[in-house]
Amino acid sequence: MTRPIRLLTERVAAPLDGAVSRAILDRVAAGEIAETLRIFVPERMVAFGRRDTVDPGYPAARRAAVASGFAAVERLAGGTAAVFHEATLAFAWAVPESRPRETIHARFELITAIVVEALTSLGVDARVGEVPGEYCPGAYSVNARGHTKIMGVGQRLVAGAAHVGGVVVVDRIDLTNQALSPVYAALGYPWDPEATGAIAAEAPTTVPQAHRALIEAFGSRFDLEESDFEPATLRAAEALRADESIT
Repeated sequence: MTRPIRLLTERVAAPLDGAVSRAILDRVAAGEIAETLRIFVPERMVAFGRRDTVDPGYPAARRAAVASGFAAVERLAGGTAAVFHEATLAFAWAVPESRPRETIHARFELITAIVVEALTSLGVDARVGEVPGEYCPGAYSVNARGHTKIMGVGQRLVAGAAHVGGVVVVDRIDLTNQALSPVYAALGYPWDPEATGAIAAEAPTTVPQAHRALIEAFGSRFDLEESDFEPATLRAAEALRADESIT
């Protein structure tokens, strides 16, 4: 019998997104709700990591994101600034785990295997690993042909659970780079715009097709149960946002 996981596909407004992920993580850790996976089409936002927030260029980077037409938010998962928009897919997976630090690499390996399966089904030569010059670099990025980054992922650990979150670029590389260019310049991060990739640049794919492929890849391993946000989760997210305790 496969492991059951609640699946949520509805998005929330960009300023509340990180708080929602943290509220779900906390409630999963406390045993109040079951393991929960969100896969959704996000609003336009640049999600900054902890490293970004302590950088002297952070205030300018936030202004640059807003000037580019993107909300500036702080991400729950690790890593540096990542871009979300209507031609991407965001995922946020809250996993109950008694010893989350001991299983970090296992979760990274599992999520990359799932994303590689989804991308391969769409016709992408998908591989795991960092490519030179990629934004938000990481060993568990998923790339196309070893040349361009398509998926980035990070984790956040709390007592009793782990959050695995990231973004898959389906299309509109130009839109991703539109936000990345001024933000990374403000932060002083090295980056090569040519390293930004997308599924549609490798094989004709729409966002709904990619959405289905990613859900099917998860569904091949888990028993997905479609669900909705509980009012208690949304209330908790609003409270977290109000006291700025989502980071």
